[in-house]
Amino acid sequence: MTENKLIQILEERFENNKTRHPNVNWNDVLEKLTAHSDILQVVQQMEETGGEPDVFLYQEELYYVDFSKETPLHRTNCCYDEKARQARKKFPPFQSAEKLAKKIGIQLLNEAFYRALQETEPLDLKTSSWLETPHAIRTLGGALFGDNRYQHVFIYHNGAESYYSTRGFRGYTAI
Repeated sequence: MTENKLIQILEERFENNKTRHPNVNWNDVLEKLTAHSDILQVVQQMEETGGEPDVFLYQEELYYVDFSKETPLHRTNCCYDEKARQARKKFPPFQSAEKLAKKIGIQLLNEAFYRALQETEPLDLKTSSWLETPHAIRTLGGALFGDNRYQHVFIYHNGAESYYSTRGFRGYTAI
């Protein structure tokens, strides 16, 4: 995808979803994107893996965040991290959320960020997304994920080595 095509997609998404970024001006976002080609490359990877990234105002900071209605399509079937993937004896998944996020250049959403995103609009109505997991939980073999069912955001735990076709991850990058 060309840079111009990506910027066109991002501008259209920005204009069509003003509730995600109240009082933010597209020209300010565009200036940051064009001044920092590394950010634009990350956002392009988010787009190409199905994230439908858009600007999100969270705790007074601007981010590009995955706003696909369901967990990004090309980021599913992954366990939480490489440690869990390598420890899985039978049928290890092809990738881990942690490794793929790093490759894309994004970070996994933590629970608070995920809940803020869900307050803006309901996501993961049929899927779920791995969330950044506190070290104490991960040390014990677990990992967190979230979804939205019955008009309520749920945060659950699972073994970090588990993976499902309907679980992937959402991420963000600062702009």
